[in-house]
Amino acid sequence: MEQSWRQAKGLFFTLLSAPLFWLVIFFVAPLSIVWLYSFGENQGLVDVAFTGTWSNYGKIFKGLRWLDFSDALYVNLFLKSFWFAGLTTFICLVLGFPVALAITFAPERWKPWLLLMVMLPFWTNLLVRTYALIAVLRTKGFVNMGLESVHNGINSVSGGALGAFDPLPLLNNNFAVVFGLVFVNLPFMILPLYSALDRLDRSLLEASLDLGAGHVRTMFNVVVPMAGAGIASGILITFIPALGSYLTPDMLGGPESQMIANVIESQFKRANNWPFGAALSFILVYLTFIAIALQGVFQARSQARSQGGRA
Repeated sequence: MEQSWRQAKGLFFTLLSAPLFWLVIFFVAPLSIVWLYSFGENQGLVDVAFTGTWSNYGKIFKGLRWLDFSDALYVNLFLKSFWFAGLTTFICLVLGFPVALAITFAPERWKPWLLLMVMLPFWTNLLVRTYALIAVLRTKGFVNMGLESVHNGINSVSGGALGAFDPLPLLNNNFAVVFGLVFVNLPFMILPLYSALDRLDRSLLEASLDLGAGHVRTMFNVVVPMAGAGIASGILITFIPALGSYLTPDMLGGPESQMIANVIESQFKRANNWPFGAALSFILVYLTFIAIALQGVFQARSQARSQGGRA
């Protein structure tokens, strides 16, 4: 098959031309323009001069000192965004791994329905899902209304011993942002985990149990290492969208819960400082490339260990 494709180079490049054209025109070219903007300077209200300056990148790291980030405003915003994205990814991994494992070992007739339930949120617009979360988390939302009903029920039995109900602050804070990011990104973690777990050699699990290892030890010593590539892929495709998330922190978070994507949006729309906004954007792009490279290295080492174990 490989030899036949080499002989049919004309057909191969014909099939490649359309997606390559689309990629260049609608991705590489706009991205290149934004990259050029990051080395520009504002000239008046709407004009940008491409001067080749590095001042926009320097502004990002302004105030940064060795092990002292207190005066580095934008570095702190990146660190806070990394913290939110990392916490989101960790929670998605903790929640998603048991779900993927349950789908893997579910009866064959149930697997399509369980996968459909995981993918069902993709059928609804993110904006609609975010408004639904607001309805759940707000002061008069479903969570607080349910807790208030329980509180009033206990009060009626105990003669008002609990006092007045104080609604929980579930919206416009860091909790709401992380909760929303987990809600949005959890399917991105479950699907690659299921793909990796579904390819496991189950005879190895049986051998581990037969040799005296318990279920917990088999899980951590056999299942988790063999699913390493799926875990790395899930972490990557969960962390990167969470890091660049804009809508969720904008609608669910308060003034202290904004992430770097919200600052980028404000630079392009409110501050009208496209060069600085472009520089902030490309810091995210560079970090994405680094994350992809690290994931590739991890996956290569995982495959090498797997092949060495089989040998």
